[in-house]
Amino acid sequence: MKKNSVAPLEPLGTLSMTDRVENILRAYFQEHKFKPGDQLPNEIEIARQLNVSRNVVREALSRLRMLGMIEARPRRGMIMTQPDLLAGLEKVLNPLILSVDNQKDIFEMRLILEMGIAEFVFARKTKKDIEDLEKIVANEREKEMLTREDEIAFHGKLYEMTGNETFTRFQILLMPVFNHVFTEYYEKGIRVDIEQPVRHHHLVEALKNGTADDFRKAMYVHLTPYYKSGSIHPRM
Repeated sequence: MKKNSVAPLEPLGTLSMTDRVENILRAYFQEHKFKPGDQLPNEIEIARQLNVSRNVVREALSRLRMLGMIEARPRRGMIMTQPDLLAGLEKVLNPLILSVDNQKDIFEMRLILEMGIAEFVFARKTKKDIEDLEKIVANEREKEMLTREDEIAFHGKLYEMTGNETFTRFQILLMPVFNHVFTEYYEKGIRVDIEQPVRHHHLVEALKNGTADDFRKAMYVHLTPYYKSGSIHPRM
């Protein structure tokens, strides 16, 4: 028989007992279709069925609690919960502990997301939203310069207009990295000449009188300086 060239699987012996119990519990929750609010077996019952110590079960459950998958409720014991998808990112998305490549990758994610918001913004925009954007633009023109605060206020309003809470929160999480790139681009004097640049007031005009496609194209030109300034790095 021809020898298989695929690398062998890691033996289960490399996993700690707590790792095993955690994996078993994850599979158990999935197999039995546990939903948020469903009550779980208690520590004693889990330990008895798996034939392990309560300390091992307690540590495995603690890991699941840290992920937001379960929580303890008075008089109900342990229940399944709706995990907060972004909670973990909030703890590590710090430009001081991320490499330059990590920061650029994250900044590219912001550009990708902004290029995809046109349909949502157009479907959910209100007269009040447009008025809010016009106030931000008026403030920029009064100062005759674009500040980091103006940029955050304008684009933050666009994120809010999508009506997607997770998207808005994710964009807020990206702000520390965005601040870092903004500093690199604006405060260090990096400039890219665009023949017909699109400013914030052009984007507002597209929102008021154009189509979703008009806005998408305007957003692309608006972000072009970032594409061409080196904020986006080539792939090997």
